[in-house]
Amino acid sequence: MSGTSRRTPVIDGLSPDSLPLAALLEAQVPAILRGVARDWPLVRAGRHSADRSIDHLLSFYDGAPVVGYEGAPEIAGRFFYTEDVTALNFTAGRVRLDDWLARLRADPDGPALYVGSADLDATLPGLRDQNGFPRDAPMFGPRPPLASIWIGNRTIAAAHYDMSNNLACCLVGRRRFTLFPPDQVANLYPGPLDLTPGGQAVSMVDFAAPDFERHPRFRAAQAAAEVADLEPGDLLFYPALWWHQVEARDAFNVMTNYWWNPSPAFLDTPMTTLLHGLLSLRDRPAAEKSGWQALFDHYVFGPADRAGAHLPEPARGLLGPLDEIRARRLRADLLRRLNR
Repeated sequence: MSGTSRRTPVIDGLSPDSLPLAALLEAQVPAILRGVARDWPLVRAGRHSADRSIDHLLSFYDGAPVVGYEGAPEIAGRFFYTEDVTALNFTAGRVRLDDWLARLRADPDGPALYVGSADLDATLPGLRDQNGFPRDAPMFGPRPPLASIWIGNRTIAAAHYDMSNNLACCLVGRRRFTLFPPDQVANLYPGPLDLTPGGQAVSMVDFAAPDFERHPRFRAAQAAAEVADLEPGDLLFYPALWWHQVEARDAFNVMTNYWWNPSPAFLDTPMTTLLHGLLSLRDRPAAEKSGWQALFDHYVFGPADRAGAHLPEPARGLLGPLDEIRARRLRADLLRRLNR
C-alpha cells in the first residue's frame, strides 16, 4: 500500500516452544516471528510444490464439509461488496474440501476461491499434531485458543479487526498483512455492521487505489499503518482490535491461526455492549450523551476497582470484582430489562 513505509518488527531465532506471547501481549504491538514453522511438514511440502502441500492436507481429510467462498475473476480476489453496498460480491456455500482443493489444483488462476476460518481440528483432524500448537499449549494461558485454517488462491480480505489476540501462521505461499492500531477506526471508514463479508465490519477503502476525495482521513491511517510481509514458516502476532488487511499473494496459500483471549470466559463480548449502545445512547441529545460518557468513564473505562473503592467490601455488589456467579446474575438482570 503506497503511503505506508513502516514495517512490522521481526524477531528471529525463536522455536515453536519458546514464543514470548506474554511479553508481546504486554507490549501490545504486532511482531513477525521469523521462521518459527519452517520445519513443519506442510511448510516443507509447500516449498516443494503446491501439489505436494495439497496432498499433505488431503492425508488428514475425513470428509467433513467446509464453507467455500467463490468470487468471479473480475473482483481480482478482493472479497467485498457490490458497487451499491447492498450485497456481497461473492458466493458462499457448504463444499467438500477435497473438491475445493481439486479446483484449486486444476485452475489456480481461475475464480477467486478460499476456505475461510474453518475449524482446524474438525476439518483436518491430526494436522496440527505435526503442523501447529496443541490445545493445551501453556503460552496461550488457561483458555484453549480457537484454531482455524484458511486455504485459497490469490485473495484479499478487506481490513477488519478481531476481538481476540491472533497468532497467524503462514504455512504455504506468501501473505501480506497491512495493520492499523485500534485508534484508526474512524480513518478507515468502516462499512455496515449488519452486512459484512466475514462477520466484522470492514474498511470501505480500496487500499490499492484509495479515493482520497471520498475518504480523506485515510491519509492519516496510512501514516499510522505498518506492513508485515510473511514467507512460509513465518508467524505474525497482533493484538486484539488491531485492524488488518490480509493478502494471499501466491497461486496456492495456506494459513492457520490461533485466536485467544486471557479474559475470563464468563465475560460477555463487548460487541454486545456496542450494539446496545447504538440502541440506547447514540441518538440521544449531545448533552445527555456527554453525561453518559462521564458515567461510562467512571464505571467501565476507569480502573476496575475505582468505582467501589470508597464502599465497604460487603456493600460493593456489582462494583466489586466479577466472578462467574455475579456474571450470571447480571446477565439475567440484563435479559429481564431487554425483554420488558
